[in-house]
Amino acid sequence: MREFFADLHIHIGWTEKKEPVKISASKNLTYINILKEAYHHKGLDMIGIIDCHSPRVQEEILYYLNHGLIGELDEGGLQYQELTILLGSEIEVKEEGRGEAHYLAFFPFLSDIIDFSKWMQKHMKNINLSSQRLYVKTKELQKEVYDRNGLFIPAHIFTPFKSVYGKCCDRMEEVLDLNRIDAVELGLSSDTEMADRIQELHQFPFITNSDAHSLQKIGREYNKLLIESPTFKELKWALKGLNGRKILKNYGLDPKLGKYHQTRCVQCDQLVENESYCDHCGSKKIIKGVSNRIDELADLQTGLHPSGRPDYIHQVPLEFIPKLGQKTLEKLLSHFGTEMNILHRVSMEQLQAIIPDKLAEMLIQAREGKLSVEVGGGGVYGKVLE
Repeated sequence: MREFFADLHIHIGWTEKKEPVKISASKNLTYINILKEAYHHKGLDMIGIIDCHSPRVQEEILYYLNHGLIGELDEGGLQYQELTILLGSEIEVKEEGRGEAHYLAFFPFLSDIIDFSKWMQKHMKNINLSSQRLYVKTKELQKEVYDRNGLFIPAHIFTPFKSVYGKCCDRMEEVLDLNRIDAVELGLSSDTEMADRIQELHQFPFITNSDAHSLQKIGREYNKLLIESPTFKELKWALKGLNGRKILKNYGLDPKLGKYHQTRCVQCDQLVENESYCDHCGSKKIIKGVSNRIDELADLQTGLHPSGRPDYIHQVPLEFIPKLGQKTLEKLLSHFGTEMNILHRVSMEQLQAIIPDKLAEMLIQAREGKLSVEVGGGGVYGKVLE
């Protein structure tokens, strides 16, 4: 078996016919641009595109299949050169009397997600757009995903907007069938140490993904899998820990860099400690941070990890590195091929041969999670300190 890098949460902003899919995403985030960026520049082995329920997107996929640019794998997924693309959907559900939550669903074959879309269209106002409200109970959604041999994953579970813990419930068992959850996605503002303070989560594998709304954000968080080959079937086995397959590591931002890590006042834009009102101006208009929300939910003072839980590596994406401009990044890519090579495989000596020593040292520190950061919150990313 081999090691593969997987980012399973990437949005399509626009089709090549200039039709919107994810309105808040970049217009150059088209299906084919995602494949090229993820494979040629990022160096990923597997990606999940989570707007494949849209008939507009399905039309493009069929075009590329018919013209031989991509192919369908026998064990599930599509293939572009050596990159595997999983067919996914992000869906919003609002349970009665509760807030909204987002969920990810992945399917092995194009025919499965086309059939899923036909079902969703009966319960949704606009099937062509991403992350739309589905007017059914969450457990019904889970059943429909499982009936089509899919995977069901609660998305960015602590985010204060549109997530299961951030907006919907204190325990997932209140709204979900726990036997139909294949993994949970941690989100940019939390990590394994934080999430494992909640005992309900000990039964689920953790994944961490970019939730990319632009090409450059692809691969800012990802997972290392030990599998035979990058296919839907092998991913399913890795999530279940079957036949020697497993998640080896989660790579993600230091949660302090996440834009919802700490509570922030909307009125005066200051980070605050109080969870009910602003310590600075007294306003009650605050966005509760992920760290504060986990404090509310936690059964444990510190994270207690179940057996087999992979390490979570705090890794700073290249775009966060001070003074690493576009020209320098292009220089690095021309020498070393992909961002995965730069982040994982290139030595200090190789870096120093083409960029200043201080910058090379920062790249190695970013790889090892040793850079000092300024905390983010309330929709504002943290930043790396020079």
